[in-house]
Amino acid sequence: MNVVHSIRDLRAVLAGRAPIAFVPTMGNLHEGHLALVDLARQRCGTGGRVVASIFVNRLQFAPHEDFDRYPRTLEADCRLLEARGCDVVFAPDEAELYPEPQGYKVVPPPELADILEGAFRPGFFTGVCTVVMKLFQCVRPQLAVFGKKDYQQLMVLRGMVRQFALPIDVVAGETSRADDGLALSSRNGYLDDAERAEAVNLSRMLHTVRGHVRGGDCELDAVERRALEVLRERGWAPDYVAVRCRHDLQVPDAAQLAAGEPLVALAAAKLGRTRLIDNLEI
Repeated sequence: MNVVHSIRDLRAVLAGRAPIAFVPTMGNLHEGHLALVDLARQRCGTGGRVVASIFVNRLQFAPHEDFDRYPRTLEADCRLLEARGCDVVFAPDEAELYPEPQGYKVVPPPELADILEGAFRPGFFTGVCTVVMKLFQCVRPQLAVFGKKDYQQLMVLRGMVRQFALPIDVVAGETSRADDGLALSSRNGYLDDAERAEAVNLSRMLHTVRGHVRGGDCELDAVERRALEVLRERGWAPDYVAVRCRHDLQVPDAAQLAAGEPLVALAAAKLGRTRLIDNLEI
């Protein structure tokens, strides 16, 4: 496995005609990331090349968020990636990827990017789109794999690829979970033992929401309010619990509910100092 730190070296290593499958990450890898690497290999075949990037992107962190304390574990990450058959790790530093202030940015449409996560993390998706667009230009993949755990991010990036007519197939990987159902996340490492035991209740709450909706409860506002109350009673500080249409993350209307529109339940909440997100398709 090649580990490269410059765009020039990356392009030299990738020179040739083999199809490239790309998995962008911020490092501190867990089994969820590695499952995306497995999916990338499956989709590009033994003749393709799997590239993973490791870069903690300052542009998507607000000043009060955890950019400085986000774990950097490059050596351990590389060992994990090599064991899963990754071909190339691109691990640039900030000066390599942003050699000058990034004045040009990709700003996604507000109807998708300023709701849910975007409402609580202003500018987050601009930072995500900008770095992913830049990484796409560095890696030049034919295929890129993103996890459904970051559901809104997946939707935003699919829209970016579509509207810019990028020759990249965006593939969605299912959310990887611990045995008790907690969605795997690098930020789970911030949880103490008591918080880790409680954290699974975020996914359990989403299962309850899904049960209500599948059972014919069309009063979505009431379903969402009850879910928020449950989290608060358990000591969480929730940002949102929302049931939305899968295809555009907008609030479903009565006609869509009656027609069986595919839905997704999404949630974000703080447990202690740690903010967790999860979702469940309905």
